[in-house]
Amino acid sequence: MEQQRVRVGIVGPTGYAGMELVRLLAQHPYMDITYLAGSGAHTGPIGDALPHLRRLSKLPPVSAFSANACAESCDLAFVALPSGESGSIAVELAQRGVRAIDLSGDLRLPGDVYRTWYQREPVADDVLARAVYGLPELNRADVSAASLVANPGCYATAAILALRPLVDWVKSKRVGPVVIDAKSGATGAGRAAKQNLQLGELANDFYPYRVGAHQHTPEIEQGLDGVFQILLTTQLLPIPRGIFVSAYVSLDPDLAADIHARYASFYESAPFVDVLPPGHVPHIKSVAGTNDCQVSVAWNERTGILQVFSAIDNLGKGAAGQALQNANLMCGFDETTGLTETSLWT
Repeated sequence: MEQQRVRVGIVGPTGYAGMELVRLLAQHPYMDITYLAGSGAHTGPIGDALPHLRRLSKLPPVSAFSANACAESCDLAFVALPSGESGSIAVELAQRGVRAIDLSGDLRLPGDVYRTWYQREPVADDVLARAVYGLPELNRADVSAASLVANPGCYATAAILALRPLVDWVKSKRVGPVVIDAKSGATGAGRAAKQNLQLGELANDFYPYRVGAHQHTPEIEQGLDGVFQILLTTQLLPIPRGIFVSAYVSLDPDLAADIHARYASFYESAPFVDVLPPGHVPHIKSVAGTNDCQVSVAWNERTGILQVFSAIDNLGKGAAGQALQNANLMCGFDETTGLTETSLWT
């Protein structure tokens, strides 16, 4: 029987996550892009704003967003606008019967926590309660049944996947704060013109930012069931794309026994998480352009510290790729559909 096709829209197709969604969806075997819209700053053919997409001439033109037009044109919509704007649009679309995936931070946290860390007013609590946190490795069944999904943050995805296997093992043990040293490529900061992202400023430099105040901190703690208190340091790499997390956990030596086997077993049924063999470490280039997450563990007996490393593409598993993985589940497709390309290694 022929697979029923799904009409999809992208709100915010000219940002980095949005353009990655266009690239992925244009090759999806069961989804058709039927609506493209944004703030109105860029309208007309998508190739006019994004020259690398000029060959996709059959796509609908980019228009100013209209909830009515989107609801009429789409079965499912991705909303890839900045936090403070994106979530309310995703909620409105879901209320109109369009399955919606929000790529911003607006629907990921309880209202009081969101207000503290994002310094904005949240959407209503009853709406937040409807949104499913879209990390499939944790919430596959809930995502499959959802009409409104909060796509996880890039740092949060890499950190939660690095540490989640430890949660059940340490609940009965006292564990100190977990230190997460996380680094991101420049596309994680968005496409708006900013002085610190200009080539002359970013090239040959490396520095931390939002020290002690990054908004993905509570999201990581939430994704780890509150078992760990997190000290997150985020840093900007002079590269376009990629996230690398180094996490340090003071661990009971008894729990460290067979740690690699424990990780491998935990992710046995996760098609996009690759637990590397002992002695191997992740590379950003290994996951560039993919929806993959590479994870490795190393137990340091001398210090009693477990080192956990993970790497993802911030535009792949950290944004558009994961959003498509969620959409596949919501539509009843195999979650890997349209997401099986190998790394760009660039």
